[in-house]
Amino acid sequence: MLRLATQDDLEQVVQLYRHLIPEEEPCDLAIAAASFRRLLEWPGSGIIVAERDGAILASCTLVVIPNLTRGGKPYGLIENVVTHADARRTGLGRQVLHFATEQAWDAGCYKVMLLTGADRPDNHAFYAAAGFEQSKTGFQMRRHPKRA
Repeated sequence: MLRLATQDDLEQVVQLYRHLIPEEEPCDLAIAAASFRRLLEWPGSGIIVAERDGAILASCTLVVIPNLTRGGKPYGLIENVVTHADARRTGLGRQVLHFATEQAWDAGCYKVMLLTGADRPDNHAFYAAAGFEQSKTGFQMRRHPKRA
């Protein structure tokens, strides 16, 4: 079943992220709950989940961003795309991406973007098979801890 996550799903979603960034400790649930509440303040935004037998096995986050170009139409940004290691290559990842893009179209977005930090050809092929095209160059800047 595909759906938008609720507060009741938060613990499972946070645990699912261990399959996205295995070396990172899971987010504190109080911090995750506050972030989730802030995410829901952005109309059209949310966390999409694929659930089977009560277990959340795949997810992505959609943020709908207001915009002053393209006639004021917003755009969607997809982040934190993850599928549980035991459920990969079953179509769940593609299904959550399709659900997210439909949510974005319903919110009036003129485009949906995502970036991947994975430099593996199979990841790129996954996004291409889901309908995304590699058409722009992405740049990022990460905050580094201040030295004492």
